[in-house]
Amino acid sequence: MFEVNGVYENRKGKYTVLEIYPPKMRVRYEDGTIAELNIAVQERIWENILAEKEAASAARNLRRSTPGNNHFIKSVTIQSEEELTFPGWPERVLLIPEEWTSKIKIGDRVILYDTETQTFFGVATITSLPFEANPKDYFFPIEDPVDYFVSIDIDAVALDLDSGVLLTSVELESLTNPRKTLAQSEILVAISEDDFETLAELLTEVTEEEEEEEEEEEEDLDDIEFEEEDEL
Repeated sequence: MFEVNGVYENRKGKYTVLEIYPPKMRVRYEDGTIAELNIAVQERIWENILAEKEAASAARNLRRSTPGNNHFIKSVTIQSEEELTFPGWPERVLLIPEEWTSKIKIGDRVILYDTETQTFFGVATITSLPFEANPKDYFFPIEDPVDYFVSIDIDAVALDLDSGVLLTSVELESLTNPRKTLAQSEILVAISEDDFETLAELLTEVTEEEEEEEEEEEEDLDDIEFEEEDEL
């Protein structure tokens, strides 16, 4: 993937590859700093950065190509803070109240909210029209044999709920009593585009910070391993 004199980027900034000697490479950052980096780690970081840029571009294009999108908050209940999961999450589907089925469009945007911790934790884009399915197919404990669902793409998610956006930390102009309105799980609440953009921006920042911390930890571990190899 990397080439000598090629310009790439990690969370510390852009750099030029000076020399490649697997599994390491020597690079120069824009400020003149020289560093030795693990090729495998930097390859993953570079791919993540490219994916983020493509996702951001796609999201902007989606909003431009589908004017009049609806904006919602979808409340769910995460059973365990140790694992971010709830019915429909692994399959990337959301349960939709029947009264919304005629109003939802592909491209509508959703903020995900956990009722237990009262935390906003994700941003998603609806990628299908509502469809009928058996709730038990997605592990919903519902007796009705048929209900309505939509497929989603995840745009941003706080994998650690402690890093999410607390309900009490934001003011939502389109909800008069957010705590009461969002208390029930599996409801869909319409919000204004301004409120959506406020929450989406906060959650995107959280996601980027989590990724940066994870990658910095990998780089630090890589540096330690490299130092230990030199000592041997």
